[in-house]
Amino acid sequence: MVEVNLWSGLRALADGNDKVEVEAKTVGEVLEGLVKAHPGLQEAIDAGVSVAVDGRVIASSLTEPVQPDSEVFLMQRLKGG
Repeated sequence: MVEVNLWSGLRALADGNDKVEVEAKTVGEVLEGLVKAHPGLQEAIDAGVSVAVDGRVIASSLTEPVQPDSEVFLMQRLKGG
């Protein structure tokens, strides 16, 4: 299981949880697992999120591997100009 840390704006969409565990081996599977566990996250994920794995922000690779002991953070993507 991978423990995913949710940043503040996403917690309300995950029943107030700041951490969620999902079964995953890639960033894409992390996102799928989060939506399966908390369907309310779907809209935020579709709008765009940033995923950091072990201190590296993963730009767009859904196939980036994650390990059970990886430090994973999910953040709403910052927008603006």
